[in-house]
Amino acid sequence: MREKSTFNNILDKFNYAANFLGLKESETELMTTPHKISTAFLEIKLDDGSTRLFPSYRVHHDNSRGPYKGGIRYYPTLSPQEMKFLALLMSLKCALIDIPFGGGKGGVEVNPKTLSRGELERLSRAYIRAFFDDIGPEKDVPAPDIYTNETIMDWMEDEYSKLMGMKTPSVITGKSVSNKGIPGRDDATARGAYYILKKLIKTSKWIKEEYPLKVAIQGFGNSGYNLARLMDEDADFRIVGVGDSKGAIYSELGLNIDAIREHKKGEGLISGMYCPGIVCQDGEHAHISNEELLELDIDIMILAAIEGQINRDNASRIKAKIILEVANGGVTFEADKILEDRGKFVVPDILANAGGVTVSFFEWYQNMNNETWDREKVYQKLKEKMDVAYEEVKRIMDKKDVTMRTAAYILAIGKILESKKGTLWP
Repeated sequence: MREKSTFNNILDKFNYAANFLGLKESETELMTTPHKISTAFLEIKLDDGSTRLFPSYRVHHDNSRGPYKGGIRYYPTLSPQEMKFLALLMSLKCALIDIPFGGGKGGVEVNPKTLSRGELERLSRAYIRAFFDDIGPEKDVPAPDIYTNETIMDWMEDEYSKLMGMKTPSVITGKSVSNKGIPGRDDATARGAYYILKKLIKTSKWIKEEYPLKVAIQGFGNSGYNLARLMDEDADFRIVGVGDSKGAIYSELGLNIDAIREHKKGEGLISGMYCPGIVCQDGEHAHISNEELLELDIDIMILAAIEGQINRDNASRIKAKIILEVANGGVTFEADKILEDRGKFVVPDILANAGGVTVSFFEWYQNMNNETWDREKVYQKLKEKMDVAYEEVKRIMDKKDVTMRTAAYILAIGKILESKKGTLWP
């Protein structure tokens, strides 16, 4: 039997916490039903002179705590149902980290790799025209997501500003620094996860007193690489395994992160790296599969790829003591229980990757108040937010004797219900 889809996993995790809190059915429905799901078909003229329609969406989940907030993804297959629950996850994440945003999500059904730069720009501007009435600095503030970036956000902000007749940088976050973006947004997700991990290992019974801790990272995109870089500079950690979609490499002595990054940039993948003395200290390393990477005998497994990597089929073979979900949904609902029963500790996505939206809030705030923050201030404020969220979640974990995921959901649900109806939870 196939495991549940991404959105069902999010719903199951939410319902588990809601049942623990004893929410009424009406309260659960209130929390999981979005305010609005909008659809548009973007008519784009391609470079060859033909015209094509691209289905596109924007979901507004909840704005009781502030404007809707959520990324815009360009992806070949999009499900409004999946985006509905990703918007829910965004509402929970913003509440958990205590920033004044609600949840949103959007996207266009497209493989961006098949479009030219000009076609991508026309598509991005068309998206803003289609959803112009739904977005705004105090209404809905989009951001980058899968296969979108600061260039696309710059085009979108420019199109919105043209329609408004005035420069409006606060309508979009994730812009380039030269276009009133914010320094530190490029590694915010990874840095937030790093801060949480550092807090955890200082207070955790799950970690042995032998350092450096052995770490493997599945996924070597922006978040995976930046987290690897931060940990590589920290004597508490030794990165022994790194993988991408095509395979992984392993060395007990530790890997050279910068060399791997350069190889991946040149070759497009990690596998096939056989340069003695470059990958690790003595050149000894092994090529392994992603399945083998996940099952290494290590201290920390970082999931920075796609959802569902640890599932009911492999959860019983995971040896890492701590699993850090940098990617949304890295551990399925069914795997959560298996890992818990085996004494493993999961740092959930809702907390682990909240650094990205936190720094997005900082960008929106500086735009709204015509301020300019430097990188040092961004990192300082981010650490403060992540540390406070960790302590709040830990308090509920200890008080309720629940997992970190359930504690995080309890805290976030309580904050949203409080803003919706003035009831304090828990």
